[in-house]
Amino acid sequence: QVQLVESGGGLVQPGGSLRLSCAASGFTLDYYAIAWFRQVPGGEREGVSCISSDGSTTYVDSVKGRFTISRDNAKNTVYLHMGRLKPEDTAVYYCATAQRCHQTWVVTTTPDDHWGQGTQVTVSS
Repeated sequence: QVQLVESGGGLVQPGGSLRLSCAASGFTLDYYAIAWFRQVPGGEREGVSCISSDGSTTYVDSVKGRFTISRDNAKNTVYLHMGRLKPEDTAVYYCATAQRCHQTWVVTTTPDDHWGQGTQVTVSS
């Protein structure tokens, strides 16, 4: 019954914006740290951003100043606003519960954390 569902991906031109949503069901996100990851085929899964239960945030260096993570506990949803998108942002984006947000490594997870199915973001002209 526990489920995370990402939405909001799509095709966008360089310099454009998208807002990704991560909606939880079967549990409440209020007391969890939630993170966004991204992965390209054959590549490592990269922690992009993380938001703690108290609202503090972390970002990977490559997206700082361009992406913003936020949460709406009333809607049981976490968002990732992506602005000034670049072709290198193209990836499948996943949200997940997190052990904790981390200043250096963005986010740490455990095998017990929950993951969504992913949403494709393609940045291309």
